[in-house]
Amino acid sequence: MTGARAWERALVVAALALACALPFALSGFRAFQFTQVGIYAIALLGLNILTGYNGQISLGHGAFYAIGAYTTAIMLDKWNVPYGLTIPVAGLVCLVAGFLFGIPALRLEGLYLALATFALALAVPQILKYFEHWTGGSQGIVLSRPEAPAGLTLTPDQWLYFMTLGVLVVLFVLSANLLRGRTGRAIVAIRDNPIAAQAMGVNTALYKSLTFGVSAAYTGVAGALSAVAVAFVAPDTFNVFLSITLLVGIVVGGLASISGAIFGALFIQFVPNWAQDISKAAPWAIYGIFLIVFMYTMPRGIAGSLKLVLNRLARASGGAGGPV
Repeated sequence: MTGARAWERALVVAALALACALPFALSGFRAFQFTQVGIYAIALLGLNILTGYNGQISLGHGAFYAIGAYTTAIMLDKWNVPYGLTIPVAGLVCLVAGFLFGIPALRLEGLYLALATFALALAVPQILKYFEHWTGGSQGIVLSRPEAPAGLTLTPDQWLYFMTLGVLVVLFVLSANLLRGRTGRAIVAIRDNPIAAQAMGVNTALYKSLTFGVSAAYTGVAGALSAVAVAFVAPDTFNVFLSITLLVGIVVGGLASISGAIFGALFIQFVPNWAQDISKAAPWAIYGIFLIVFMYTMPRGIAGSLKLVLNRLARASGGAGGPV
């Protein structure tokens, strides 16, 4: 196990070094694409906390993504609040919204909860169109992309990339500490056996609502970053397909895996583009083939398959250095 952790730490350090060098070696458009990868990874991590670790299925996280994006857009457009302050506010708004939605959702489980969240994903984009004074209606809100702070010789694309990367690292560390502690064990216990968890003194109602709130907060932060990076929000951007895409991302990346959010984000960002390049006539058929291949060859997700490989490498290296 120690050998496997050493491999994991080495991969994390190498990945961070590569991530820091990436925007300087790529064009502005490619840097923007990897910014989107970071944004999706935050949203997927939030959904994975809820679905992968706590066992609550959600088909409506696109709604919290929209709420976070519009919170930032309205604060920037109406009140000229610095964009750095709007991001935590968007997370807080979605934390409250997710917690409040999680309370009535406690009575629902499995497919019934999925259907309720699906209804949320359908309703929110339509509701946003009715508050035209604040949301711009169907036309949405156009924003200005932020420049790098004075003293930093970075392009706007590079600055947005590093800002997203910084938020991503902070949220990943927070989630790792949360899930490895007592709270994380309670969250997982509710998923594995809620009756036994309740018998052991775990307040299942409170933990499930809080998990929903934390998950929504992560997704709201992702939505806020998306509004700043894209510099545009519109209700039709946050349709049901976004929620389904996020669910696909956590399954492909790996359920109940923190690192799986990165792999899932890379998948949902680049695979549709590759499918479009392969066949402009039937891109979604190609996308479906990619998805089937991934699920067939990596049933535990990319992160789960990678962990198996690392464990085998650790055992092989330990066996080579040990006594015969």
